[in-house]
Amino acid sequence: METVLGIESSCDETAAALVTSGRVILAQRIASQDDAHRPYGGVVPEIAARAHAERLAPLIAATLADAGMTLSDVDAIAATAGPGLIGGVMVGLVTGKALAMAGDKPLIAINHLEGHALSPRLADASLEFPYLLLLVSGGHCQLLLVEGVGRYRRLATTIDDALGEAFDKTAKMLGLGYPGGPAVERLAAEGDARKVPLPRPLLGSAEPHFSFAGLKSAVLRAKEAGQHADADIAASFQQAAIDCVVDRTRRAIGAAGDVDALVVAGGVAANRTIRAALERLAGEHGMRFVAPPLSLCTDNAAMIAWAGIERLGQSDSLDFAARPRWPLDAAAEPVRGAGVKA
Repeated sequence: METVLGIESSCDETAAALVTSGRVILAQRIASQDDAHRPYGGVVPEIAARAHAERLAPLIAATLADAGMTLSDVDAIAATAGPGLIGGVMVGLVTGKALAMAGDKPLIAINHLEGHALSPRLADASLEFPYLLLLVSGGHCQLLLVEGVGRYRRLATTIDDALGEAFDKTAKMLGLGYPGGPAVERLAAEGDARKVPLPRPLLGSAEPHFSFAGLKSAVLRAKEAGQHADADIAASFQQAAIDCVVDRTRRAIGAAGDVDALVVAGGVAANRTIRAALERLAGEHGMRFVAPPLSLCTDNAAMIAWAGIERLGQSDSLDFAARPRWPLDAAAEPVRGAGVKA
């Protein structure tokens, strides 16, 4: 049974994990940077990169110690090579290269989005290709047909903001602090989603993509009007976002062809209300609904190690360059306004 050491440092989580080909997470450590970024209401790239540089080496050593292993017991090193904040990505990738060279181990450069895309297969051995994936996070909102490892067909993406970004900005407008997504979900549970009339961008549109910028702006106007309780704004925002996600995913189900599983992954997949809505949608179409455990939704190194397991037998050169942008479907046509989020 093979074991891969995974390293994740694409944003504000410094993480290391050891995962086996038998889908066992032998050890995993995550060092959060929430306290460092909270005063700014979001991630500051320079602070994140410095924190990764300070924490990663001792974190890896502690992870190996937790499993009672040394570098010689590892079969390969999998490190996030992009996309993400380039400073943090470089810290993790350079560390991975150093360990691969020191231990004479294969280096596997992992696309962070592929880590999310394959993470449900770490938790569910019965999940087979192909499947329809909704990938929702702070930087991305995409619908992809996952045909196999390294084989992704993008069906839709956001033309402006990612859903996780909209949650974080809504939290900031409501004074909820950072990280924003969980705070909005908690406050929404106390509110009435029917109280605040908010738009549903692209709802019912023949265009396949997502848009959340207008919804975010409407939240700001509702807050500035001072006529609604914050809990009602949060609940109404969350419901509007869910309506958009369900509508866009329903359209993608029709375009995906013969797939029997709807899968959600990424940080926003930790939102239980969104998961419940997608599970209902899958049931309406006779599809399985698959979501990774909450611990595998947010950025973590276990998903990077698992992506390395999925790619065992491949290796990348030690001059592999870190990438701030790295689409899963490089052949997908550009989308108006989507920019780096495509």
